[in-house]
Amino acid sequence: MAAPLIEESIEIAGTPAQVWTVVSDLARMGEWSPQCKKMVIFGGPVKLGTRTLNVNRRGPLVWPTSSKVVAFEPSREIAWRVAENNSVWGFEIQETSDGARVTQRRTVPGGETSKVSSFLVDKVFGGNDGFEAELAAGMRETLGKVKRAVEN
Repeated sequence: MAAPLIEESIEIAGTPAQVWTVVSDLARMGEWSPQCKKMVIFGGPVKLGTRTLNVNRRGPLVWPTSSKVVAFEPSREIAWRVAENNSVWGFEIQETSDGARVTQRRTVPGGETSKVSSFLVDKVFGGNDGFEAELAAGMRETLGKVKRAVEN
């Protein structure tokens, strides 16, 4: 069973609008994420309902997924549901006195992913605990890159 929630946060010295410009540009996800190497956006600018094709990589393994933007509130929140495993990935931005707090999260409603996803995590990715620890580490890496992009 997958963890219903994995999340990491970081403080960024930038406005919510500045952070939004970076995290809502899903075509640049390959610059930030250690696992999602590319997101191809369909149908023009990203908005609620936008569909994507994602290319993911872990070592020698490469696999595609598809997603749909399910939350889109400028300068506040963007999230997308991955069709293949029903997980929802996204960013939430909160204004702080010094800038913004950005949280990246992955939710899995009820902790239930698809049977195929569960099988692959168990048999190919070394088990759920290690894989989810890797996802959390990847979130920290992603947020660090977002922070550098906004603050530089």
